[in-house]
Amino acid sequence: MKKKIIFCLLLLIALILPLNKTTASADEIEVYLGGMPAGFTMQTKGAHVVGLSDVVTESGTISPAKDADIRVGDVILSIDDIEINNALDIEKAINKLENKTVCISRGGEKLIKDVTPAKDVCGNNRLGVFVKDCINGIGTITFFTKERFASLGHPVLDDNGGLLSIRNGELYDCAITGVVRGERGKAGELRGVFIKDKPIANIDKNATNGVYGKIDDQFIINKGLTKISIGEGQMGSAYIYTTIDGGEPCAYKVSVVKSERDRDTKNFVIKITDKRLLEKTGGIVQGMSGSPIVQDGKLIGAVTHVFINDPTRGFGISINNMLNN
Repeated sequence: MKKKIIFCLLLLIALILPLNKTTASADEIEVYLGGMPAGFTMQTKGAHVVGLSDVVTESGTISPAKDADIRVGDVILSIDDIEINNALDIEKAINKLENKTVCISRGGEKLIKDVTPAKDVCGNNRLGVFVKDCINGIGTITFFTKERFASLGHPVLDDNGGLLSIRNGELYDCAITGVVRGERGKAGELRGVFIKDKPIANIDKNATNGVYGKIDDQFIINKGLTKISIGEGQMGSAYIYTTIDGGEPCAYKVSVVKSERDRDTKNFVIKITDKRLLEKTGGIVQGMSGSPIVQDGKLIGAVTHVFINDPTRGFGISINNMLNN
């Protein structure tokens, strides 16, 4: 039986916007404050191997991929110099039963494998691999300019813990429909649905400090967003803007308990102090990454991580590090 299996990995991320001009001082920069959720899809570069299988042929069962030392976690980049990004590309590249030169990425290193496809009992050529080629997720927008957004405060990673290479992607309006509370030793999460009318942005970059792309300027106009200045941030009281129900953000009290400006990431340690948020979520949960941190009326950073053993605490990144990306 002919099968095409493509896996989509659900990741929770948050979206924020890089500013193109970074020569102005922080006090001179104004952006549009976010805090609302968004749904996104991203198409990866290469076909990510998520499983291996045997191929049942008329002469027995074999596994071309296993025999060639292709492993789960590898990324298939090309077959006979033909670019590979999904299962259909693989099917087209192995339409002939002859030895194939397969280029893969493993742990950041490119390797060449010689593979001979096998014909299954239905007459289809197979490598014996299951692959994924896309990522779907829900996240929080941190801020916008009139042209760009950025997100997360940390990169989307591949199965091996490396920076995930992407080709493109799209961002959609989203509504939060539920919350799984965080507990000590177990991270909670936001749950929601895409509102798929048309994308509000195109994703074009997954970097060490977030996911970036081009926003539809009509989204800025229609939302009636508020402009906010950029600040440095220091220890003391602050607010995070995040959405835990529906599509509109609310402000919740936090405390910045540690500040390290010289680091590239994890510039702040924050503690959730707002009883409303603690009762609903238990603290910081997955999907809140990228929620803007506002202090003294200025945007100073974004939430990036939760402490697994204490969900009331987590890390934040300085907004200047995201602007400088």
